[in-house]
Amino acid sequence: MGIALEVMNATEQDLPTIVDIYNSTVASRMVTADLEPVTVESRMKWFHERDWATRPIWVARQGGQIVGWVSFQPYYAREAYRATAELSIYIGSDYRGSGIGGALLEHALRGCDKLGIKTLIGLVFGHNEPSLRLLAKFGFQQWGLLPGACELDGIERDVVLMGRKV
Repeated sequence: MGIALEVMNATEQDLPTIVDIYNSTVASRMVTADLEPVTVESRMKWFHERDWATRPIWVARQGGQIVGWVSFQPYYAREAYRATAELSIYIGSDYRGSGIGGALLEHALRGCDKLGIKTLIGLVFGHNEPSLRLLAKFGFQQWGLLPGACELDGIERDVVLMGRKV
C-alpha cells in the first residue's frame, strides 16, 4: 500500500493513546456502541486478560507516533471457535482517510496464520460506510445482519457481520 508503518504489540504504556484514539470515535456514533468515553483504568482488564500469542493488540506507528491500532478478540469463548477472531481497527482522527486503515488491515491479514486465525469477522454499524467499504476492499463479505440491534441516541441501528476466511 505504500504506507510506512511500524506495527508491533502494544504495551501498557501505549494504553492511554489507544484509549484516546478509541474515545475520538465515541461522539460520532459511527464506530462504537459506547455512549461515553472510556478510561484507561476501565480498559486495563481488556488489555491484560488476553492471550497475546493469539489475540494481540497491535499499534501502528508512523514517525514514532501511534496513528492507529488493531485488536483481535475471541469470537466466542468455546474452544471450537478458537480459529475465528473478531477484528477491530481504530485510526487516529488526524490519519483517517489517509490509507492507514488499509495498511493496518493488510498487516493484520498477513499475521493471521501466525496467530492461528482462519476466519476473521468484523461487527460494523450499517451506517458506517467507510468501514464497510474498507472491509469489502479486502475481501470481507456480509455474512449477517442484525437489524436494529443497537440503539444510539434513540435511533435503532443495524449491525452488519462482515467475514472473511484467511
